[in-house]
Amino acid sequence: MVVLAASICTRSGKPLLSRQFRPMPRSRIDGLLASFPKLIPANSQHTTVETADVRFVYQPFEELYVLLITNKGSNILQDISTLSLLVRLISSLTPAMSEPAILHHSFDLLCAFDEVVSLGYKENVTLSQVRSVLEGESHEEKIQEIIARNKEAEAKEELKRRAKQLEMQRREQQRAARASMPGQGGYGGNMSMAGGYVPAPRFEAPAQEYRAPSPAPAVSKPAFKGSGMKLGGKKGKADLMSALGGEVEMEPEPEPIPEPEPEPQVAVSEEVLEKVEQESIHVAIREQLSVTMSRDGGLDAFELKGDLDLRVTDPALAKLRLTLAKKDYADLQFKQHPNVAKFSGPDKVIALKDPSRSFPVGQGLGVLRWRMTSKDESNVPLTVTVWPQPRGDGTSDVAIEYELEAQHLTLRNVVISIPIPPNSLPSVTGDADWRAERNAFVWTIDTIDADSSTGNLEFRCDGDADAFFPVNIGFVASGSIPDVEVAKASLIDGGDETFSQERILTVDKYEIV
Repeated sequence: MVVLAASICTRSGKPLLSRQFRPMPRSRIDGLLASFPKLIPANSQHTTVETADVRFVYQPFEELYVLLITNKGSNILQDISTLSLLVRLISSLTPAMSEPAILHHSFDLLCAFDEVVSLGYKENVTLSQVRSVLEGESHEEKIQEIIARNKEAEAKEELKRRAKQLEMQRREQQRAARASMPGQGGYGGNMSMAGGYVPAPRFEAPAQEYRAPSPAPAVSKPAFKGSGMKLGGKKGKADLMSALGGEVEMEPEPEPIPEPEPEPQVAVSEEVLEKVEQESIHVAIREQLSVTMSRDGGLDAFELKGDLDLRVTDPALAKLRLTLAKKDYADLQFKQHPNVAKFSGPDKVIALKDPSRSFPVGQGLGVLRWRMTSKDESNVPLTVTVWPQPRGDGTSDVAIEYELEAQHLTLRNVVISIPIPPNSLPSVTGDADWRAERNAFVWTIDTIDADSSTGNLEFRCDGDADAFFPVNIGFVASGSIPDVEVAKASLIDGGDETFSQERILTVDKYEIV
């Protein structure tokens, strides 16, 4: 009743990674993995197959298989539990379930396998415990780091206190030096106060000459500058510290305060959308969405900006007009290019003011723009609900649910980024494409459309309810929220022409605060 090996192989049976827990030659493992895909019956709902000697317990994962090779007397329920834990470990350790990613993280995966299965028997461990062992974190080390930081902070405070005390001593010495300088009243006055000399005639003439110049301070300044103590100079502090015997060290330069880490940004590329083969008349409609919603429900801000770009590559088709489809555009504020005529009448026609002129050939021209603001939640194409529930032990259960409101849109590469405390390890319930970055839990959904318009996910993580906001969302879609599209393109001289059209919706900011 043991697990013989845990392996990852391709759909064709090519082994990528295998860990044997009992002595088995490599040729035996290669032969079992090569024969495994052939044993799977077509349209089978089971995840186990058997041979005369061993049992395969497997789980398909994108283009790969994750499987356990056990003997036929092994407990199949326990084997399925072991396989589930291994799959969750692989998902958390590799960014994508692909052959290059598996080979790149092979050493980490082998170590994780050894933590789960020992000598063929499953260890009583959880996902978070295995991740903690792999990361090698030590509680005692963290305590020592905190003590060292506290000591460093106390030493800095002591240096600042002693430097301040030194500065006060320097000022006191400076004031004392200024008080001991002779006054500016002349030598005769000071000497008469001392009482040791009697005024004589020979001192009268110098005293009269001394008083004759009008700027009296001009004589006293050189005497002050010529003194040997210059406390105000640049080297005063260093000389004073040298005189104190070097007991007090110079105050170190203040360390730069580290800037806070930026909030995780969600960027989605347009490359996932299908390319449109362009005709001689090509229309590109692009919209950019900015939404801010409240975690308790309600729409704080909604702004949609769109533009229509016309590109003509055939000079014979440059004199034309475009007609928008007849739909309700009451919520849109349109603005035309200065050379394009304003809308008039029930039809929305895009044409030049001067019918004799032509549109530029070989380059795009933005002929129309529109803007839409609203406080109505029904205009939001995708609603996402994030519901954290604190458990009282420092962790929270977070439930995420999304629903597509704009059924005419197909959203691709949807990314929901939820902030989490740094170095936290979420425990996810259910199968989903997710990854835990340094300070964010990122859930990626490939496609959301009318056929698969809802979804949910739950995970457990350290932190209180406020730690999981703001939530950032990103996606790209082929379409338009107000469903703006060109119905036909016709020449000024008459006759409709074929044209190509692409509509792209991107997200500038989509957050829940």
